[in-house]
Amino acid sequence: MIARGSTTIELTILSDEANEIADALRQKIANHSAFTGFEGQPTIELVQVASRPEDINAESVTVMLADPDLASVIISRCSSLTWCQSTWAGNAPLLNSNKTDYILTGLKGIFGKLMREYVFAYLLSHARNVKAFERNQRGSQPKWEAAKRLPLHGQTLGIVGLGSIGQALIPVAHAFGMNVVGLTRSGKEVEGAKAVFTPDNISTFADASDHVVNLMPDTPSTQNMLSYDFFNALKPHSLFLNAGRGSAVNDDALLQALNGGVFAHAVLDVFRQEPLDKAHPFWHHPNISVTAHTAAESQPSDVADVFLENALRYINGESLIYQFDFKKGY
Repeated sequence: MIARGSTTIELTILSDEANEIADALRQKIANHSAFTGFEGQPTIELVQVASRPEDINAESVTVMLADPDLASVIISRCSSLTWCQSTWAGNAPLLNSNKTDYILTGLKGIFGKLMREYVFAYLLSHARNVKAFERNQRGSQPKWEAAKRLPLHGQTLGIVGLGSIGQALIPVAHAFGMNVVGLTRSGKEVEGAKAVFTPDNISTFADASDHVVNLMPDTPSTQNMLSYDFFNALKPHSLFLNAGRGSAVNDDALLQALNGGVFAHAVLDVFRQEPLDKAHPFWHHPNISVTAHTAAESQPSDVADVFLENALRYINGESLIYQFDFKKGY
């Protein structure tokens, strides 16, 4: 077992993109000033690289860079594990397991730029009523019509979960002339947010928002948080986007509100069961867009960057960034 503070890390990579991450890591190590290859300098040895849990010798794993769903299959047998760097921002599969005698770090600081594109692509499309203009153009008889539009300027974006990803949306919202309100567990002030509510005031939060994006992690306290009170407090023109976790949404409450015309449209990227069952009503609802968990996908190069930053901290015996608290679940 390689003790923390040693100059060598024996790394196991377990991921759907294991080979791509390994290639990115090798390239970055070769060009990194801290890994010169001289005696006494830190080294990272890729001892196991696999995309299937059954191809990993779990008992020999000391440091692992892994997809949480795959790692959870073998985590209980990783008796020598000291640190696992996840390739995901959320880590419910590992946080929900019984093994807690190791350091678990998440992937953060890289998703904000992608989430900005995702959220505002749909907000702008909704605000400018792109679909109506497409229908007018492509109908059997093209129609010249100033379809109804409701500009984002002056409206309020509600963000459920104001961590690093949620905060990355704030300057873009301001650039479009929008106000921002947030919903967090603590309700503490966040720079750039006009107001921050707690879950106890979720209806007030929804009523204060024109459009809402959910970015909450999957924890016991967030399950079904977005339910009847929340959806029924939205506005007829509201767009709801879920790019956090599917477990936060009460599916029946969402469908009931949409069917009743309470709010306009839902853009859903995450679901309780993935892939989403082909028979699920979300697929065929005229006011729901399904985007198949693609809002902010990590890239192998980004994964390698976060791992290397933490690896140097690990070798130097320093605190690791983006560390999870098993008791809190985040």
